[in-house]
Amino acid sequence: MKKIITSENAPAPIGPYSHAVKVGNMLFVSGQVGKNPKTGELILGNVKSETKQVMENVKGILTDAGMRFANVVKTTIFLADMNDFAAVNEVYGSYFTSDFPARETVQVSKLPLGVNVEISVIAVD
Repeated sequence: MKKIITSENAPAPIGPYSHAVKVGNMLFVSGQVGKNPKTGELILGNVKSETKQVMENVKGILTDAGMRFANVVKTTIFLADMNDFAAVNEVYGSYFTSDFPARETVQVSKLPLGVNVEISVIAVD
């Protein structure tokens, strides 16, 4: 049985998708971008600030689903420019303390809303 997770701590979806879907003890979080959920403002120009907002959006969804970053087992990072890898990795890494999740990071030709980074996660209770 699946449960739809909707969070006020993440920006509203810009298409026909949910913030997250929980199936059993697994949580599938849709890709998040650096958009402030309270103001609707896109955080652009500084990839570290943008990544921090992305991770805060993921954190909000995880929290509303009763989970934490320690529950994350898999992440996918999409970058508009692989030259931003080190900066994104620095911010991303600050949200995990040990037992790091599996991950891939890929460069794509374009991301929604012209952002520089998008991150999705899978978490387990």
